[in-house]
Amino acid sequence: WMPVNYLVIEALQRMAHYHGESFRVECPTGSGKYLTLWQVAAELSRRLITLFTADLEGHRPANGKAHPLQASPHMREHVTFYEYFHGDTGEGLGARAQTGWTALVAKLLEQSRLWRS
Repeated sequence: WMPVNYLVIEALQRMAHYHGESFRVECPTGSGKYLTLWQVAAELSRRLITLFTADLEGHRPANGKAHPLQASPHMREHVTFYEYFHGDTGEGLGARAQTGWTALVAKLLEQSRLWRS
């Protein structure tokens, strides 16, 4: 659910300011790879952003495999904001015009742009 994920990212960022670069956690769990809390927040943001970004074939995970928007050349750039998403595939579920909370991905996109500069 986008609002909960967004709040977790914000909390990680705040904790990163407090704990600094020396505090690291395993991410993902069981990987043996340790990241700062800021890096974990960035990774979670990246994962949420990829629900809406097109892959090399132009498909967006949020639109699902069989969604008409995936095949239409006129609608391929149309981004839908679902209420929640399938945990394994990223396919959007529930209400399709959930531009309230789900639109928080725009804030994550803005932050990710700043992180890269």
